[in-house]
Amino acid sequence: MTAFLHIERDGPVVTVRMNHPDTRNALTSPEQIEEFVQLCANLRRDRSARVMVLTGNGSAFCAGGNVKDMRERSGIFAGQPYELRDTYRDGIQRIPLALYELDIPIIAAVNGPAIGAGLDLACMCDIRLASPTAVFAESFVRLGIVPGDGGAWLLPRIIGIPKASLMAFTGDPIDAAKALDWGLVEQVCTHETLQSEAQALAKRIASNPGHALRLCKRLLREGQHMRLDSLLELSAAYQSIAHHTADHEEAVAAFVEKRAPSYQDK
Repeated sequence: MTAFLHIERDGPVVTVRMNHPDTRNALTSPEQIEEFVQLCANLRRDRSARVMVLTGNGSAFCAGGNVKDMRERSGIFAGQPYELRDTYRDGIQRIPLALYELDIPIIAAVNGPAIGAGLDLACMCDIRLASPTAVFAESFVRLGIVPGDGGAWLLPRIIGIPKASLMAFTGDPIDAAKALDWGLVEQVCTHETLQSEAQALAKRIASNPGHALRLCKRLLREGQHMRLDSLLELSAAYQSIAHHTADHEEAVAAFVEKRAPSYQDK
């Protein structure tokens, strides 16, 4: 089988395309999970990467788990309860941990349906853009299961408990317009311009120093579960580091000299 993730590079912008359109980019195998985890490990070590764009090839962003495998209790859904618990912990749950801990900003360009684990995958990203054909569903309950990959933690933090409860308890899908109204996505683009809009946003973000982006994202992440005084202490520590970087000096010099900065990721 071909690789699940097709990776492209344009300077500091990394574009990742889920590339199994025949299965609507369903998450079906340990190999796919390992590709996500390895990608994040590589990007954490790559100081020249500043932004990642995640999208899907074909008509869907990601259709979630493979229902046929569920019916047959095969693949990642095989085994007795204790075995299956470990399969989740050692398998698909590694994706939210890897993406959530990735220091560079992630933009999801949701080109079509994002269902179940596909919606949760979009929620693991920092910013979401959508085409008008995008559909979002926290649909686990309709299959008699629960969000097993972090959706119960991620979705309420984006749209709030009441709306997340409505989606999780009914399994009903919402369209792109409602997703925009609820704050699940930041922008609805035409299908033709979605990718170019995502790339333009990525380049705007990537025009900033990489160290500042990484530290800023970490502060936003940590701020979700820290007290204000604790976050202020962490902010002071990060700020002291940022002030002593070459790219900070270049940013200040470029501002004063009214020229475009040239960053070296140092």
